[in-house]
Amino acid sequence: MPHQPIPTTAKAETCILIGLIHKHQNENQVTEYLDELAFLAETAGAQTKRRFTQRMESPDSKTFIGSGKLMEIADYIKTNSIDIAIFDDELSGTQIRNIEKALACRILDRNNLILDIFAKRARTAQARAQVELAQYQYLLPRLTRMWTHLEKQRGGIGMRGPGESEIETDRRVIRDKLSRLKAKLREFEKQSITQRKQRSELVRVALVGYTNVGKSTLMNILSKSEVFAENKLFATLDTTVRKIVYDNIPFLLSDTVGFIRKLPHDLIESFKSTLDEVREADILIHVVDISHPQFEDQINVVNQTLVDIGASDKNVILVFNKIDAYHYIPKEEDDLTPATKENMTLEDLKKSWISKLPGTCIFISAANRTNIDELRLHLTKTVKDLHQQRYPNYLERNQE
Repeated sequence: MPHQPIPTTAKAETCILIGLIHKHQNENQVTEYLDELAFLAETAGAQTKRRFTQRMESPDSKTFIGSGKLMEIADYIKTNSIDIAIFDDELSGTQIRNIEKALACRILDRNNLILDIFAKRARTAQARAQVELAQYQYLLPRLTRMWTHLEKQRGGIGMRGPGESEIETDRRVIRDKLSRLKAKLREFEKQSITQRKQRSELVRVALVGYTNVGKSTLMNILSKSEVFAENKLFATLDTTVRKIVYDNIPFLLSDTVGFIRKLPHDLIESFKSTLDEVREADILIHVVDISHPQFEDQINVVNQTLVDIGASDKNVILVFNKIDAYHYIPKEEDDLTPATKENMTLEDLKKSWISKLPGTCIFISAANRTNIDELRLHLTKTVKDLHQQRYPNYLERNQE
């Protein structure tokens, strides 16, 4: 049985974050990644006490970071009684085992932390099975290192995975469990396919975007429903589908799990049936948090994920959300350097590279309901045009 989440009244665990600057990740990128990792840690319930970075040509195959940096981190952990060390990149079983021995605390990598958050947020039987499958797939190649902590400690971040009684026996037990989970998910997928076939006469619209950009809030506004929305990463795991009627034309609107950079491949695979809502949609509303400093990178992550899941050929409406939170720093009058997005007003930004993007771009604030009518009008027209192409006699049929 999976371990139960720690009660919210429990004392928050403390953590440190560790990132590596190398030929594929420069210092600015690592800073951005650690900002996001801190938000992931907060979402999981941990307090970040310090960040460590090291510059190396490439990760060390045995300990990921150099021995000197490892000793520095070990001293800090011991002095400050840190519970968890979280690495921003995926670690091998060997690396985890060696680092754990040197640091004498729980070791997580970014993938394990994301899986833990998914385990905490899964509500339906399908979501729980999807997360559990991804957790077992993550654990299987790292099986040899997992049990020193589990003998002593049954709770905590990164421990919401399968229990030791099922894992420690041998790899065969894990593979049997994986087979059963895959069979269970195939049944869920059959049910999802049947449900989608029943809705096949309707145009389908899916909200997509980076995690925590406001998709669920926008879903609530467009569908006048109550979908859980929170300022946390991965607030929504289960796809929510609502039937909506605009201008006498019915269509389906679905809210989907948010994407994130370095999203574990096993998680994408296990959430295949959920992501089918994106793959089979006719129209995608790609929601972007324009107030986020790295919103351009987030757009690229979402676009690449759509390519990866085979959903890059859709009619896309690009919605720049959170314009109420957009801030810029005016340039000094005598500053002759080219303006960057940090120095641009929202109006200037709209006229920059954004104006050259294909398709439609709409700027809104879901929180303040700004420009929602404009989005609704455009969505109505797009759905109506597609609906009339597909079902030319629909209105006549329904007026008889």
